[in-house]
Amino acid sequence: MGVRQTIFVSGVAIEPGEMRRIDVPVGRLVTHTPMTLPVVVKRGRTGGARLFLSACVHGDEIAGVEVIDRVLDHPALAELSGTLIAAPIVNVYGFVTNSRYLPDRRDLNRSFPGSVTGPLADQIAYTFLNEVVGHAHAGIDLHTGAVHRTNAPQIRADLDDPAARALGEAFGAPILMHAEVRDGSLRQAARERGAAVIVYEGGEALRFDEDAIAAGVDGCLRVMVHLGMLPPGSAPPPPETQFEARKSRWVRAPTAGVLRGAVPVGARVDKGSLLGMVSDPLGDARAPMLAPFEGMV
Repeated sequence: MGVRQTIFVSGVAIEPGEMRRIDVPVGRLVTHTPMTLPVVVKRGRTGGARLFLSACVHGDEIAGVEVIDRVLDHPALAELSGTLIAAPIVNVYGFVTNSRYLPDRRDLNRSFPGSVTGPLADQIAYTFLNEVVGHAHAGIDLHTGAVHRTNAPQIRADLDDPAARALGEAFGAPILMHAEVRDGSLRQAARERGAAVIVYEGGEALRFDEDAIAAGVDGCLRVMVHLGMLPPGSAPPPPETQFEARKSRWVRAPTAGVLRGAVPVGARVDKGSLLGMVSDPLGDARAPMLAPFEGMV
């Protein structure tokens, strides 16, 4: 796209070389309090790809807020080409209330493409899709594990989609997980708009996990280098190898009790490896938890 083309977000014009912070109206709470979506748009002086970064689609998955803040503050962005559009808190209500969901327990990531007049989840999805995603060629949606559950740093993408695979490989997370697109998801809606989107998962909800945050920042910068938005050398090199998985599966405890893990998150295990011991609180009865197949925790 031509560098001189003006980008409008919620009626605000952003010209080449400008950085603007915009509060995009998305609707009202039950108290009639207006709600806005904070967006930062940074344009380079030269043309190039347009990338969006989003976090807190699930409001309690807060680590992505810090990832975006560090990316926007990175000195490499002084040499930015193209446009970076950042939405660090998409589900504002969930972020404020420490909740994954919206007031009516709707999952925002199952509410796309949304609508102008539907419930709050639909209004947020519609606004985000049109005011942010609609301007982008590609996107990185930042997530974490759930409450009390830590995810190893990983990229989830449709690995059968060449554009999504290229972004996932460029990100350079230790794990590259194939994940088919789900109905109502941001990835599905973005793909229908012509934008390839990958999901980064790392850390735990309501926690700032430094390792997961650092991996997220490095990955976002690598994608920007891959897209030609930053010069080579602006990001650290990726891991020498990526573990690619076509599917994932829960391993359930064989009995009730307390789990004492034997291997850390991210460890490679063989079939039959000891994952941990489940015991009663006094330690009298113990049952081993074994890996049903070769893989990574």
